[in-house]
Amino acid sequence: MKKFALIGAAGYIAPRHMRAIKDTGNDLVAALDPNDSVGIIDSYFPDSAFFTEFERFDRHIDKMRRANHGKAIDFVSICSPNYLHDAHIRFALRSGADAICEKPLVLNPWNIDGLGELEQESGHRIWTILQLRLHPSIVALREKVETERRSAKYEVDLTYITSRGRWYLQSWKGRDDKAGGIATNIGVHFFDMLHFVFGELEENIVHLHTQTRSAGYLEYEKARVRWFLSVDYVDIPAPRREEGQRTYRSITVDGEEVEFSGGFTDLHTRAYEEILAGNGFPLEENRTAITAVSQIRRTSPDPSRGPRHPFLALT
Repeated sequence: MKKFALIGAAGYIAPRHMRAIKDTGNDLVAALDPNDSVGIIDSYFPDSAFFTEFERFDRHIDKMRRANHGKAIDFVSICSPNYLHDAHIRFALRSGADAICEKPLVLNPWNIDGLGELEQESGHRIWTILQLRLHPSIVALREKVETERRSAKYEVDLTYITSRGRWYLQSWKGRDDKAGGIATNIGVHFFDMLHFVFGELEENIVHLHTQTRSAGYLEYEKARVRWFLSVDYVDIPAPRREEGQRTYRSITVDGEEVEFSGGFTDLHTRAYEEILAGNGFPLEENRTAITAVSQIRRTSPDPSRGPRHPFLALT
């Protein structure tokens, strides 16, 4: 049984990590979050120590390490705000543990370089949750692309709208310096998926970038991709709004929809199983997607270049 600590226990994604730790037969021994609304822990690990102050959490983990001859916890699961991931990964490695970090791993590609050096020095690993790579529909699409080996590039439209209330822009998620912008916060796992399926990124054009919307054109080795991301409810197609839907997700390849609306419930557990077996997605696997979203954040939009997503005419 492996011992886990978790940072960001009150966050949206933390319960999936708690479930994955439990489902793989391991133990959560300590958790941290400045917000104390963490009753969800009782559903998984009611005996876990809990802290609202990093300093006390740090001291607790260090005391455990010293009492157990330098090997107290095996993994630190990181579910904290995006801009803190780098620091919390470093804490995990300094504590003698591997890090398991939610996406985006970091905000900028040069952060990957620094973490790579620390990974080498510490002898511990940095693993990341890239769960779309494990989704059966995405795996099948990748196999299809590899099997067909055609010369013409695939034509792909990616649309993801996940509406958020007024709170969103008042939270850390609405700040580029903390969340990395819409493309980073809600899109990075899709950009990783595109790289996973269609190969290396060759061109990155930005058509729109605001606090609530982002759109552009990406060209990969095997695909030309028009993409549109939004957290604005009004962007959801009217028929879906009339049905009461607040989220719209669509990926088409050569005009055919890729169905992946289901199959998400156990992907974190699958990711943990692979990590525990030593087959997880390591640090360097993040570089293409992190580079893409970093460029999007820093590029002045130019709607005159490259193919535009159909939704842009509606904004």
